[in-house]
Amino acid sequence: MPERETLPDRLGSRLELILVGINPSLYAVARGHYFARPQNRFWPAFSASRLGQPICRALGVERLRPEHDLILPEFGIGLTDVVKIPSVSASSVTPEMYREGVPQLCATLRKCRPRVVAFHGMTGFRPFLRYGLGSPARPDWGLQPQTLEGIPLYVLPNPSGANAHFKPSELVAGYDRLAEFLVSLRG
Repeated sequence: MPERETLPDRLGSRLELILVGINPSLYAVARGHYFARPQNRFWPAFSASRLGQPICRALGVERLRPEHDLILPEFGIGLTDVVKIPSVSASSVTPEMYREGVPQLCATLRKCRPRVVAFHGMTGFRPFLRYGLGSPARPDWGLQPQTLEGIPLYVLPNPSGANAHFKPSELVAGYDRLAEFLVSLRG
């Protein structure tokens, strides 16, 4: 069976952070970039945050755009997904897709060994807990009590427009808290 086209991981060596989405959208795959849909709130919120501001300054831009996903690893930030099968919407991801995708994600994270792994939303994190860590825990936002072999796990609001009950300012605040946590790990 031929391999399905997907959005490649944006990873590198010595990553501080890997941001994990649920799965790539067909739109993002067609454009070749993460969070490519204009309505997605990731790039505006990330750019306005303490995580994104140093990157904006280094690049001399006011706001990062989807094509900047290619260079995020140079700044210590990687991107991947729980499930690499693209779909029109994350609601199309089945339990079977999570059962297959989570072990692959765990292998990727173990290989990269970032300082922190942050999931965009509970929808992708809950299956990670279940199929990756065998945990029935009911997660909350922010830093989690579980780790992946010592790698801290963190949950952020999902910036998708379909998750509009989180205001843009709350998305920025979530990235800011994650930035503070990363600083605390550096000592």
